[in-house]
Amino acid sequence: MAEAPGTHDPNFLPPDIPIPRDDGRARHLAGMKLPDLALPATSGGAVNLSKLKGRTVVYIYPRTGVPGVDPPQGWDQIPGARGCTPQSCGFRDHFAELRALGVANLFGLSTQDTGYQREAAQRLHLPFPILSDAELNFARNLHLPMFMAAGMTLLARMALVVEDGIIVKAFYPVFPPDKNAAEVIAWLRSSR
Repeated sequence: MAEAPGTHDPNFLPPDIPIPRDDGRARHLAGMKLPDLALPATSGGAVNLSKLKGRTVVYIYPRTGVPGVDPPQGWDQIPGARGCTPQSCGFRDHFAELRALGVANLFGLSTQDTGYQREAAQRLHLPFPILSDAELNFARNLHLPMFMAAGMTLLARMALVVEDGIIVKAFYPVFPPDKNAAEVIAWLRSSR
C-alpha cells in the first residue's frame, strides 16, 4: 500500500513491508567490546558507550522519516528499512519498564546527524538521547550490518544489550520494528 506523494506518515507500518532475513552479519557481535569512541548525542555533548557502567541498551535504525516528507524511492521494498519511528516509539513507551529491569542507559543510534536526530527526538518526546554515527566509525569498528539507499550508507536495524562496555546480546534482524522493545524486555526477563 503506497502512500501518496507528500503524505508520508513515519508512524504507520504498512502491512506488506518485506521481512528481513538473518544473513549472519551480526553473529560476531556477542562478546565484543564496544569501541572507545565519543558519539554526538541529542542531549548535548557526546557519549562514549564503551565507558558506561552497568547495563545499556542501544537500538540501531537506518533513518528516521519526517511526516509529509517522502522517504527515499523504493524505501518500503527494502527489507528492514521501514519502521524507525515505530521502533523509537516502542522504546519510549517501554522506557520505565526497561529501567525497572536494570537498564541504566538507553540510546537510539543512526547515521543521521545530530541536528536531524534532535528534531525527531523532540517530536517523538523521547526520554533518552539518540547518538549519531554519521562518520560510521562506530559501525565500521564493530562491522555492523549496513546497506545503501538513495546514495546513503545506513545501518541495518538491530538492538544491542551491553554490560560494562561488552555486547552480551544482539537482536538481528529486528521485525516487526515496533515490537523490538518488547523483544528486548522479554530477553532481559528471561536472563535474570
